[in-house]
Amino acid sequence: MTLLPTNKNYRLLFSASAVSNLGDGVSALALPWLASLITRDPMLIATVAFATRLPWFICSIPAGVITDRYDRKHLMVGADILRILLTAGLVVCALMIPQPAPAGAAFAAILIVSGLAFLLGLAEVVRDNAAQTVLPSVVAKSDLERANGHLWSIEQIMGAFIGPPLAGFMIAWAVPAPFVLDTLSFALTAGMVLFIAIPPRPAVIRRSVWREAVEGMVWIRSHRVILQLALMLGVMNALGMLVVTILVLYSQEVLGLSVIQHGLLLIAGAAGGVVGGLVCPKIAALLGRRSALHCALLGLAVSNALLALVPSVLVVALALFLEMFAALLWNVVTVSYRQRFIPDALLGRVNSIYRFFGWGLLPFGALASGAIVVMAEPDLGRALALRMPFIIAAVGSFAMLVYGMIWLHIDET
Repeated sequence: MTLLPTNKNYRLLFSASAVSNLGDGVSALALPWLASLITRDPMLIATVAFATRLPWFICSIPAGVITDRYDRKHLMVGADILRILLTAGLVVCALMIPQPAPAGAAFAAILIVSGLAFLLGLAEVVRDNAAQTVLPSVVAKSDLERANGHLWSIEQIMGAFIGPPLAGFMIAWAVPAPFVLDTLSFALTAGMVLFIAIPPRPAVIRRSVWREAVEGMVWIRSHRVILQLALMLGVMNALGMLVVTILVLYSQEVLGLSVIQHGLLLIAGAAGGVVGGLVCPKIAALLGRRSALHCALLGLAVSNALLALVPSVLVVALALFLEMFAALLWNVVTVSYRQRFIPDALLGRVNSIYRFFGWGLLPFGALASGAIVVMAEPDLGRALALRMPFIIAAVGSFAMLVYGMIWLHIDET
Protein backbone atom coordinates (compact mmCIF):
# COMPACT_ATOMS: atom_id res chain seq x y z
CA MET A 1 0.00 0.00 0.00
CA THR A 2 2.68 2.50 -1.01
CA LEU A 3 0.05 5.15 -1.71
CA LEU A 4 -0.82 5.47 1.98
CA PRO A 5 2.57 6.54 3.38
CA THR A 6 3.42 8.77 0.42
CA ASN A 7 0.11 10.54 -0.34
CA LYS A 8 -1.39 12.45 2.62
CA ASN A 9 -4.61 13.38 0.82
CA TYR A 10 -5.24 9.80 -0.25
CA ARG A 11 -4.46 8.66 3.30
CA LEU A 12 -7.14 11.02 4.66
CA LEU A 13 -9.64 9.90 2.01
CA PHE A 14 -8.80 6.26 2.77
CA SER A 15 -9.22 6.81 6.54
CA ALA A 16 -12.49 8.69 6.10
CA SER A 17 -13.77 5.86 3.90
CA ALA A 18 -12.78 3.32 6.55
CA VAL A 19 -14.66 5.08 9.35
CA SER A 20 -17.68 5.93 7.21
CA ASN A 21 -18.00 2.36 5.99
CA LEU A 22 -17.79 1.00 9.51
CA GLY A 23 -20.92 3.01 10.23
CA ASP A 24 -22.50 1.90 6.96
CA GLY A 25 -21.72 -1.73 7.75
CA VAL A 26 -23.31 -1.44 11.16
CA SER A 27 -26.47 0.12 9.72
CA ALA A 28 -26.58 -2.40 6.85
CA LEU A 29 -27.45 -5.04 9.43
CA ALA A 30 -29.12 -2.85 12.04
CA LEU A 31 -31.69 -1.14 9.78
CA PRO A 32 -33.28 -4.26 8.23
CA TRP A 33 -33.05 -6.07 11.57
CA LEU A 34 -34.87 -3.19 13.26
CA ALA A 35 -37.55 -3.47 10.56
CA SER A 36 -37.81 -7.23 11.19
CA LEU A 37 -38.24 -6.57 14.93
CA ILE A 38 -41.10 -4.18 14.18
CA THR A 39 -42.88 -6.50 11.69
CA ARG A 40 -42.51 -9.86 9.92
CA ASP A 41 -44.32 -8.65 6.78
CA PRO A 42 -41.94 -9.08 3.80
CA MET A 43 -43.49 -6.14 1.92
CA LEU A 44 -43.05 -3.76 4.84
CA ILE A 45 -39.44 -4.86 5.30
CA ALA A 46 -38.89 -4.43 1.56
CA THR A 47 -40.34 -0.91 1.87
CA VAL A 48 -37.41 0.12 4.08
CA ALA A 49 -34.93 -1.23 1.52
CA PHE A 50 -36.91 0.49 -1.25
CA ALA A 51 -36.77 3.83 0.56
CA THR A 52 -33.03 3.51 1.17
CA ARG A 53 -32.30 2.96 -2.54
CA LEU A 54 -34.98 5.18 -4.10
CA PRO A 55 -32.72 8.30 -4.09
CA TRP A 56 -30.41 6.58 -6.57
CA PHE A 57 -33.30 6.52 -9.02
CA ILE A 58 -34.71 10.01 -8.55
CA CYS A 59 -31.68 12.06 -7.44
CA SER A 60 -28.60 10.65 -9.19
CA ILE A 61 -28.64 13.03 -12.18
CA PRO A 62 -29.23 16.25 -10.18
CA ALA A 63 -26.51 15.10 -7.75
CA GLY A 64 -24.09 14.89 -10.67
CA VAL A 65 -24.79 18.49 -11.69
CA ILE A 66 -24.30 19.57 -8.06
CA THR A 67 -21.00 17.67 -7.90
CA ASP A 68 -19.65 19.46 -10.97
CA ARG A 69 -20.91 22.87 -9.80
CA TYR A 70 -19.79 23.00 -6.19
CA ASP A 71 -16.78 22.17 -4.03
CA ARG A 72 -16.72 18.38 -3.82
CA LYS A 73 -15.07 18.30 -0.40
CA HIS A 74 -17.72 20.58 1.09
CA LEU A 75 -20.46 18.42 -0.42
CA MET A 76 -19.00 15.36 1.31
CA VAL A 77 -18.82 17.16 4.65
CA GLY A 78 -22.34 18.55 4.34
CA ALA A 79 -23.74 15.11 3.50
CA ASP A 80 -22.03 13.61 6.54
CA ILE A 81 -23.47 16.31 8.81
CA LEU A 82 -26.95 15.53 7.48
CA ARG A 83 -26.34 11.83 8.13
CA ILE A 84 -25.40 12.63 11.74
CA LEU A 85 -28.83 14.20 12.29
CA LEU A 86 -30.71 11.41 10.52
CA THR A 87 -29.01 8.56 12.38
CA ALA A 88 -29.80 10.37 15.61
CA GLY A 89 -33.43 10.14 14.45
CA LEU A 90 -33.03 6.38 14.07
CA VAL A 91 -31.76 6.21 17.65
CA VAL A 92 -35.04 7.82 18.75
CA CYS A 93 -37.03 5.34 16.61
CA ALA A 94 -35.22 2.36 18.13
CA LEU A 95 -35.99 3.71 21.61
CA MET A 96 -39.63 4.70 21.05
CA ILE A 97 -41.16 2.20 18.58
CA PRO A 98 -42.52 -1.05 20.14
CA GLN A 99 -40.79 -4.25 18.95
CA PRO A 100 -42.85 -5.94 17.66
CA ALA A 101 -45.28 -3.15 16.92
CA PRO A 102 -49.03 -3.85 17.18
CA ALA A 103 -50.58 -4.73 13.84
CA GLY A 104 -52.21 -1.33 13.41
CA ALA A 105 -49.06 0.59 14.33
CA ALA A 106 -46.52 -1.41 12.31
CA PHE A 107 -47.29 0.40 9.06
CA ALA A 108 -46.87 3.85 10.64
CA ALA A 109 -43.65 2.76 12.35
CA ILE A 110 -42.17 1.42 9.12
CA LEU A 111 -43.24 4.61 7.35
CA ILE A 112 -41.20 6.70 9.82
CA VAL A 113 -38.15 4.44 9.52
CA SER A 114 -38.49 4.45 5.73
CA GLY A 115 -38.62 8.25 5.67
CA LEU A 116 -35.35 8.47 7.59
CA ALA A 117 -33.86 5.75 5.37
CA PHE A 118 -34.83 7.74 2.26
CA LEU A 119 -33.13 10.90 3.53
CA LEU A 120 -30.04 8.89 4.48
CA GLY A 121 -30.00 7.48 0.97
CA LEU A 122 -30.29 10.99 -0.46
CA ALA A 123 -27.24 12.13 1.51
CA GLU A 124 -25.41 8.99 0.41
CA VAL A 125 -26.08 9.74 -3.27
CA VAL A 126 -24.47 13.18 -3.00
CA ARG A 127 -21.58 12.05 -0.84
CA ASP A 128 -20.67 8.93 -2.80
CA ASN A 129 -20.82 10.71 -6.14
CA ALA A 130 -18.57 13.48 -4.82
CA ALA A 131 -16.15 10.99 -3.22
CA GLN A 132 -15.77 8.88 -6.35
CA THR A 133 -15.41 11.99 -8.50
CA VAL A 134 -12.70 13.46 -6.28
CA LEU A 135 -10.36 10.44 -6.41
CA PRO A 136 -8.68 11.36 -9.75
CA SER A 137 -7.77 14.70 -8.15
CA VAL A 138 -6.06 12.92 -5.27
CA VAL A 139 -4.05 10.19 -7.06
CA ALA A 140 -2.36 9.91 -10.46
CA LYS A 141 -4.32 8.21 -13.24
CA SER A 142 -1.74 5.40 -13.33
CA ASP A 143 -2.61 4.63 -9.69
CA LEU A 144 -6.41 4.54 -10.08
CA GLU A 145 -6.82 0.73 -10.15
CA ARG A 146 -4.57 0.35 -7.11
CA ALA A 147 -6.24 3.24 -5.25
CA ASN A 148 -9.72 1.90 -6.00
CA GLY A 149 -8.67 -1.60 -4.98
CA HIS A 150 -7.34 -0.34 -1.64
CA LEU A 151 -10.46 1.74 -1.02
CA TRP A 152 -12.78 -1.18 -1.76
CA SER A 153 -10.69 -3.46 0.44
CA ILE A 154 -10.99 -1.15 3.43
CA GLU A 155 -14.67 -0.59 2.65
CA GLN A 156 -15.21 -4.35 2.80
CA ILE A 157 -13.09 -4.81 5.93
CA MET A 158 -14.93 -2.09 7.83
CA GLY A 159 -18.34 -2.20 6.16
CA ALA A 160 -18.84 -5.94 5.84
CA PHE A 161 -16.13 -7.73 7.84
CA ILE A 162 -16.27 -5.71 11.07
CA GLY A 163 -19.51 -3.72 10.84
CA PRO A 164 -22.21 -6.43 10.61
CA PRO A 165 -20.95 -8.71 13.41
CA LEU A 166 -20.32 -5.64 15.56
CA ALA A 167 -23.90 -4.57 14.86
CA GLY A 168 -25.12 -8.03 15.85
CA PHE A 169 -23.42 -7.81 19.24
CA MET A 170 -24.61 -4.22 19.73
CA ILE A 171 -28.25 -5.04 18.88
CA ALA A 172 -28.14 -8.02 21.25
CA TRP A 173 -27.01 -5.56 23.93
CA ALA A 174 -29.29 -2.62 23.01
CA VAL A 175 -31.19 -2.02 19.77
CA PRO A 176 -30.34 1.73 19.56
CA ALA A 177 -26.59 1.14 20.09
CA PRO A 178 -25.57 0.61 16.42
CA PHE A 179 -27.28 3.83 15.36
CA VAL A 180 -25.38 5.73 18.07
CA LEU A 181 -22.15 4.35 16.60
CA ASP A 182 -23.31 5.45 13.13
CA THR A 183 -23.78 9.00 14.38
CA LEU A 184 -20.26 9.11 15.81
CA SER A 185 -18.70 7.60 12.67
CA PHE A 186 -20.21 10.25 10.40
CA ALA A 187 -18.94 13.02 12.70
CA LEU A 188 -15.40 11.65 12.61
CA THR A 189 -15.54 11.20 8.83
CA ALA A 190 -16.61 14.80 8.26
CA GLY A 191 -13.68 16.00 10.35
CA MET A 192 -11.15 13.98 8.32
CA VAL A 193 -12.51 15.06 4.94
CA LEU A 194 -12.09 18.72 5.93
CA PHE A 195 -8.31 18.24 5.98
CA ILE A 196 -8.03 16.84 2.44
CA ALA A 197 -6.31 19.30 0.10
CA ILE A 198 -7.83 19.17 -3.37
CA PRO A 199 -6.35 21.18 -6.26
CA PRO A 200 -8.63 24.03 -7.38
CA ARG A 201 -10.72 23.27 -10.42
CA PRO A 202 -11.14 25.63 -13.37
CA ALA A 203 -14.05 28.03 -13.04
CA VAL A 204 -17.20 26.77 -14.70
CA ILE A 205 -20.02 28.76 -16.25
CA ARG A 206 -23.24 27.73 -14.51
CA ARG A 207 -26.26 27.17 -16.68
CA SER A 208 -29.61 25.53 -16.06
CA VAL A 209 -29.53 22.19 -14.26
CA TRP A 210 -31.30 20.57 -17.20
CA ARG A 211 -28.80 21.89 -19.77
CA GLU A 212 -25.83 20.73 -17.72
CA ALA A 213 -27.43 17.32 -17.19
CA VAL A 214 -28.06 17.01 -20.94
CA GLU A 215 -24.34 17.55 -21.61
CA GLY A 216 -23.58 14.51 -19.48
CA MET A 217 -26.31 12.51 -21.22
CA VAL A 218 -24.95 13.40 -24.65
CA TRP A 219 -21.44 12.35 -23.63
CA ILE A 220 -22.46 8.96 -22.23
CA ARG A 221 -24.75 8.28 -25.19
CA SER A 222 -21.82 8.82 -27.57
CA HIS A 223 -19.65 6.34 -25.61
CA ARG A 224 -21.50 3.09 -26.17
CA VAL A 225 -19.39 0.86 -23.94
CA ILE A 226 -19.80 3.04 -20.85
CA LEU A 227 -23.58 3.21 -21.42
CA GLN A 228 -23.65 -0.56 -21.95
CA LEU A 229 -21.77 -1.12 -18.67
CA ALA A 230 -24.21 1.15 -16.85
CA LEU A 231 -27.25 -0.74 -18.15
CA MET A 232 -25.69 -4.11 -17.32
CA LEU A 233 -24.89 -2.89 -13.82
CA GLY A 234 -28.51 -1.82 -13.39
CA VAL A 235 -29.79 -5.30 -14.13
CA MET A 236 -27.15 -6.94 -11.93
CA ASN A 237 -27.90 -4.63 -9.02
CA ALA A 238 -31.65 -5.23 -9.31
CA LEU A 239 -31.00 -8.98 -9.17
CA GLY A 240 -28.69 -8.45 -6.21
CA MET A 241 -31.43 -6.59 -4.34
CA LEU A 242 -33.71 -9.60 -4.76
CA VAL A 243 -31.19 -11.44 -2.61
CA VAL A 244 -30.15 -8.75 -0.14
CA THR A 245 -33.65 -7.56 0.77
CA ILE A 246 -35.02 -10.92 1.83
CA LEU A 247 -31.77 -12.31 3.29
CA VAL A 248 -32.61 -10.98 6.77
CA LEU A 249 -35.81 -13.10 6.90
CA TYR A 250 -34.20 -16.08 5.13
CA SER A 251 -31.40 -16.05 7.69
CA GLN A 252 -33.81 -16.03 10.64
CA GLU A 253 -36.56 -18.35 9.41
CA VAL A 254 -34.78 -20.85 7.12
CA LEU A 255 -31.21 -20.92 8.45
CA GLY A 256 -32.35 -20.33 12.05
CA LEU A 257 -29.70 -17.72 12.85
CA SER A 258 -29.70 -15.15 15.65
CA VAL A 259 -28.73 -11.53 15.06
CA ILE A 260 -25.12 -12.26 16.14
CA GLN A 261 -24.92 -15.34 13.91
CA HIS A 262 -26.39 -13.39 10.98
CA GLY A 263 -23.73 -10.73 11.45
CA LEU A 264 -21.03 -13.42 11.45
CA LEU A 265 -22.52 -14.93 8.27
CA LEU A 266 -22.11 -11.61 6.49
CA ILE A 267 -18.37 -11.78 7.24
CA ALA A 268 -18.13 -14.29 4.38
CA GLY A 269 -19.17 -11.63 1.91
CA ALA A 270 -16.73 -9.21 3.49
CA ALA A 271 -13.91 -11.70 3.11
CA GLY A 272 -14.70 -11.95 -0.59
CA GLY A 273 -14.56 -8.17 -0.84
CA VAL A 274 -11.25 -7.92 1.03
CA VAL A 275 -9.60 -10.59 -1.09
CA GLY A 276 -11.14 -9.10 -4.22
CA GLY A 277 -9.91 -5.61 -3.47
CA LEU A 278 -6.34 -6.89 -3.14
CA VAL A 279 -6.32 -9.47 -5.93
CA CYS A 280 -8.72 -8.13 -8.56
CA PRO A 281 -6.43 -5.36 -9.90
CA LYS A 282 -3.87 -8.08 -10.66
CA ILE A 283 -6.51 -10.30 -12.26
CA ALA A 284 -7.68 -7.41 -14.44
CA ALA A 285 -4.10 -6.67 -15.52
CA LEU A 286 -3.44 -10.35 -16.27
CA LEU A 287 -6.65 -11.20 -18.13
CA GLY A 288 -7.52 -7.85 -19.68
CA ARG A 289 -10.71 -5.90 -19.09
CA ARG A 290 -13.07 -7.98 -21.21
CA SER A 291 -12.07 -11.39 -19.85
CA ALA A 292 -12.03 -10.04 -16.30
CA LEU A 293 -15.62 -8.80 -16.69
CA HIS A 294 -16.67 -12.18 -18.07
CA CYS A 295 -15.18 -13.82 -14.98
CA ALA A 296 -17.08 -11.39 -12.77
CA LEU A 297 -20.38 -12.22 -14.48
CA LEU A 298 -19.68 -15.94 -14.11
CA GLY A 299 -18.95 -15.51 -10.41
CA LEU A 300 -22.23 -13.65 -9.82
CA ALA A 301 -24.22 -16.30 -11.68
CA VAL A 302 -22.66 -19.19 -9.74
CA SER A 303 -23.10 -17.45 -6.38
CA ASN A 304 -26.82 -16.84 -6.97
CA ALA A 305 -27.26 -20.44 -8.12
CA LEU A 306 -25.71 -21.67 -4.86
CA LEU A 307 -28.06 -19.48 -2.83
CA ALA A 308 -31.06 -20.73 -4.80
CA LEU A 309 -30.27 -24.43 -4.62
CA VAL A 310 -28.76 -25.17 -1.20
CA PRO A 311 -30.28 -23.81 2.05
CA SER A 312 -27.13 -24.38 4.11
CA VAL A 313 -25.23 -21.88 6.25
CA LEU A 314 -21.86 -22.97 4.83
CA VAL A 315 -23.08 -22.83 1.22
CA VAL A 316 -24.68 -19.42 1.79
CA ALA A 317 -21.38 -18.21 3.26
CA LEU A 318 -19.51 -19.51 0.20
CA ALA A 319 -22.03 -17.85 -2.13
CA LEU A 320 -21.72 -14.50 -0.36
CA PHE A 321 -17.91 -14.72 -0.58
CA LEU A 322 -18.02 -15.46 -4.30
CA GLU A 323 -20.65 -12.81 -5.00
CA MET A 324 -18.65 -10.04 -3.33
CA PHE A 325 -15.39 -11.15 -4.97
CA ALA A 326 -17.07 -11.04 -8.39
CA ALA A 327 -18.62 -7.64 -7.64
CA LEU A 328 -15.20 -6.25 -6.68
CA LEU A 329 -13.68 -7.57 -9.90
CA TRP A 330 -16.44 -5.85 -11.91
CA ASN A 331 -15.97 -2.58 -10.00
CA VAL A 332 -12.18 -2.50 -10.21
CA VAL A 333 -12.39 -2.73 -14.00
CA THR A 334 -15.39 -0.51 -14.73
CA VAL A 335 -14.89 2.31 -12.21
CA SER A 336 -11.21 2.76 -13.13
CA TYR A 337 -12.20 2.68 -16.81
CA ARG A 338 -14.68 5.53 -16.26
CA GLN A 339 -12.33 7.59 -14.15
CA ARG A 340 -9.63 7.30 -16.81
CA PHE A 341 -11.73 8.26 -19.84
CA ILE A 342 -14.39 10.71 -18.63
CA PRO A 343 -13.22 14.37 -18.73
CA ASP A 344 -12.94 15.94 -15.25
CA ALA A 345 -15.35 18.76 -16.13
CA LEU A 346 -18.03 16.14 -16.88
CA LEU A 347 -17.00 13.48 -14.37
CA GLY A 348 -19.65 14.27 -11.76
CA ARG A 349 -22.50 14.42 -14.28
CA VAL A 350 -21.48 11.33 -16.26
CA ASN A 351 -20.86 9.36 -13.06
CA SER A 352 -24.29 10.35 -11.79
CA ILE A 353 -25.98 9.31 -15.05
CA TYR A 354 -24.03 6.06 -14.94
CA ARG A 355 -25.26 5.50 -11.40
CA PHE A 356 -28.81 6.42 -12.39
CA PHE A 357 -28.80 3.50 -14.82
CA GLY A 358 -26.60 1.29 -12.66
CA TRP A 359 -28.25 1.90 -9.29
CA GLY A 360 -31.67 3.23 -10.29
CA LEU A 361 -33.26 -0.22 -10.36
CA LEU A 362 -32.16 -1.01 -6.78
CA PRO A 363 -35.38 0.16 -5.10
CA PHE A 364 -37.54 -1.76 -7.54
CA GLY A 365 -35.49 -4.91 -6.97
CA ALA A 366 -36.13 -4.47 -3.25
CA LEU A 367 -39.90 -4.13 -3.70
CA ALA A 368 -39.96 -7.03 -6.15
CA SER A 369 -38.23 -9.24 -3.59
CA GLY A 370 -40.94 -8.67 -1.00
CA ALA A 371 -43.70 -9.04 -3.60
CA ILE A 372 -42.27 -12.34 -4.87
CA VAL A 373 -42.34 -13.82 -1.37
CA VAL A 374 -45.87 -12.59 -0.68
CA MET A 375 -47.20 -14.01 -3.97
CA ALA A 376 -45.36 -17.33 -3.69
CA GLU A 377 -46.09 -18.09 -0.03
CA PRO A 378 -49.72 -19.29 -0.38
CA ASP A 379 -48.79 -21.99 -2.90
CA LEU A 380 -45.19 -22.85 -1.95
CA GLY A 381 -45.10 -22.29 1.79
CA ARG A 382 -42.98 -19.79 3.70
CA ALA A 383 -39.57 -21.51 3.44
CA LEU A 384 -39.64 -22.07 -0.33
CA ALA A 385 -41.20 -18.65 -0.93
CA LEU A 386 -38.23 -17.05 0.84
CA ARG A 387 -35.92 -18.82 -1.65
CA MET A 388 -37.82 -17.68 -4.76
CA PRO A 389 -36.00 -14.32 -5.05
CA PHE A 390 -32.71 -16.28 -5.08
CA ILE A 391 -33.96 -18.56 -7.85
CA ILE A 392 -35.03 -15.62 -10.02
CA ALA A 393 -31.70 -13.86 -9.35
CA ALA A 394 -29.82 -16.98 -10.46
CA VAL A 395 -31.72 -17.25 -13.74
CA GLY A 396 -31.24 -13.55 -14.44
CA SER A 397 -27.51 -13.71 -13.64
CA PHE A 398 -26.88 -16.53 -16.10
CA ALA A 399 -28.76 -14.52 -18.74
CA MET A 400 -26.44 -11.57 -18.03
CA LEU A 401 -23.42 -13.86 -18.41
CA VAL A 402 -24.58 -14.95 -21.86
CA TYR A 403 -25.24 -11.35 -22.87
CA GLY A 404 -21.84 -10.19 -21.67
CA MET A 405 -19.93 -12.94 -23.44
CA ILE A 406 -21.63 -12.20 -26.76
CA TRP A 407 -22.16 -8.43 -26.81
CA LEU A 408 -19.75 -6.79 -24.33
CA HIS A 409 -16.69 -5.45 -26.19
CA ILE A 410 -14.75 -3.13 -23.84
CA ASP A 411 -11.69 -1.24 -25.07
CA GLU A 412 -8.42 -2.83 -23.87
CA THR A 413 -6.22 0.22 -24.47
